[in-house]
Amino acid sequence: MKVLIVLTSHDELGNTGRKTGFWLEELAAPYYRFHDAGWEITLASPKGGRPPLDPKSNEPDFQTEQTRRFEADAEATAALAATARLDTVRAEDFDTVFYPGGHGPLWDLAEDADSARLIETTLRSGKPLALVCHAPGVLRHTVNEDGTPLVQGRNVTGFANSEEDGVALTDIVPFLVEDELKRLGGSYSKTGDWQPYVVEDGLLITGQNPASSGPAADALIRLAAERSDVLA
Repeated sequence: MKVLIVLTSHDELGNTGRKTGFWLEELAAPYYRFHDAGWEITLASPKGGRPPLDPKSNEPDFQTEQTRRFEADAEATAALAATARLDTVRAEDFDTVFYPGGHGPLWDLAEDADSARLIETTLRSGKPLALVCHAPGVLRHTVNEDGTPLVQGRNVTGFANSEEDGVALTDIVPFLVEDELKRLGGSYSKTGDWQPYVVEDGLLITGQNPASSGPAADALIRLAAERSDVLA
């Protein structure tokens, strides 16, 4: 299986003067789920090269066994330092796509036409796709073939308003993921703050928060295997 992992290139947390980017756990946990399953992994970002890491995600309180494994893994860190430019990758070359979160995607990937096209093409080709935490916000401009919002009528989750409030960024982010998914007609649900929660609706998998990233990857691996068996 070939999986494309799409990361943000945005590093400014609004006008706070603080840095943001992707959340390390949301890359590391899925990365090793895919790696240990024997999948071929490609990393991409809008600008290519090394995407910005949210520095808070690598503080001691947020480190995990998987983040430490990633930081010590020369192959993984080399891949991260040389991500492909998103406008050079094609959905046709991959079996599935995974979007880690972090606050960065709300500024760049959510408005990126190449990202929207990748998501639409992947799902229309009958391939599964997963997004976790803030990354479901990247769906805001994606549409079905009839022009309706892609999430309209779908069961979805993503970073909850209460979680955004918990990190005191409600007034900083360009939009709230929960509110946006509801505005677009998605059937949004959540569990308790910071608890793992994954929602599947057909080929679309969404996870609520960082703790959901590993379980979302597990769901993607299972769904990709099922699709492969059906197509075999």
